[in-house]
Amino acid sequence: MNKSDLESAYCYEMVDFVSGDSETTAFKRRARLQQARWRESRGFPIGTQPIRPMLGEEARRLGSRIDIASVKKGHNFLTDQIHDVANRRVLDAEPLEMLNSDRLFCDLLSSMPMCFNLFGTLAGDLELADRAVHAWWPNVPGRVIRVMFEWSPMRRKPGRFLENGSALDVAFELDLGGGKKGILGVETKYHEHCKREKPTQSAREQRYRKITEDSQAFVPGAADHFLKSDLQQIWQDHLLALSLPLDESGTWSWAAFSLVYSSANPSFRRVGELYRPWLRDEASFLTTTIEQMLDANVLPADINHGLRERYLW
Repeated sequence: MNKSDLESAYCYEMVDFVSGDSETTAFKRRARLQQARWRESRGFPIGTQPIRPMLGEEARRLGSRIDIASVKKGHNFLTDQIHDVANRRVLDAEPLEMLNSDRLFCDLLSSMPMCFNLFGTLAGDLELADRAVHAWWPNVPGRVIRVMFEWSPMRRKPGRFLENGSALDVAFELDLGGGKKGILGVETKYHEHCKREKPTQSAREQRYRKITEDSQAFVPGAADHFLKSDLQQIWQDHLLALSLPLDESGTWSWAAFSLVYSSANPSFRRVGELYRPWLRDEASFLTTTIEQMLDANVLPADINHGLRERYLW
């Protein structure tokens, strides 16, 4: 793969350059090209940057996007069933959510449609969802009773959960028996890389520190470290899951978080070894790769094949 390959596919993007990390830069460029080639192989129309140009706004072709005019055709999803799951989620809006539907339907490279492609088949088949969850995460207790996408129990409510607008990419609600419930929250990553977030507002920082301490999942000094680290977003996603059993509602008595990523992504491949030393209790922080999930052969064969063809090389 060279610059000419990327340019001919309308995939040479400076946003894929990661300073000081040539390996991650190469991965991001290859992942973008993968999506452009997948789109071309199916004859889907090329999209633009921006996704939805304003009247009179100049737009340029972008190979890893689908034309906004095709948004209703579901080209970004492996099956009509998965497209329906994504459509239903968009229509069933949660209060104060920040779900970008144009990105969901038109950005091939986004991890949001990948999440639906990975887990969408499970939403309508809870027996399959239960088998899949326990194949991928054997130590997760209980039985899957609900699959929720881009889910947060509550956003921006003082004193509840993280008090911010964050959500879990997908959450599996579990029946633990005896009237108790649990949540396995999942964050999916594909083309992204770990990078430092903008400075956290002081009020939010205090909330993050409180959940970090009250969860008893971290060693001393973890909050100070993560607030200045490239791992801040992963930490906050983990905290959202950990905040569930701490909430006054008492709805959930158990929670864990899993990061799902491509083994070809060098940035997220390093997360486990960088994150785990700050954990007192590793049971609540799980990692698995897309490749490991597909190798488990728990998804229908056509979905498994489609995911490999779409996202791996």
